[in-house]
Amino acid sequence: MHIETFRDYCLAKPGTTEELPFDEDTLVFKVCGKMYALCSISEFEKGIALKCDPERAVVLREQNPQVMPGYHMNKLHWNTVLPEAGLSEQLLQELIDHSYALVAAKLTKAQKQSINFHNQ
Repeated sequence: MHIETFRDYCLAKPGTTEELPFDEDTLVFKVCGKMYALCSISEFEKGIALKCDPERAVVLREQNPQVMPGYHMNKLHWNTVLPEAGLSEQLLQELIDHSYALVAAKLTKAQKQSINFHNQ
């Protein structure tokens, strides 16, 4: 997956905004102000940080060398996924969806209604 595809996929999710809150190179995607994905613009191939259920994170890391504990993130809840290292686009999209859903599930009722989010 290329950075443009990743960006378009994230921005298509309801309530998503993109920001550069840390520096001019770290692209962050948020749903209703809550972060669910981030990456380096200049070094995209070094990984996308995505939130993940802790039990699923362990399994993903064991089964996929492209999935590692989150770099500079809480390693229990975040993975770093190498987007250009042979992981299928379908799995990468599923991991983005999972991250988005984990974060959106914790939004207030009003926020969920504003983006038409229903727990899955």
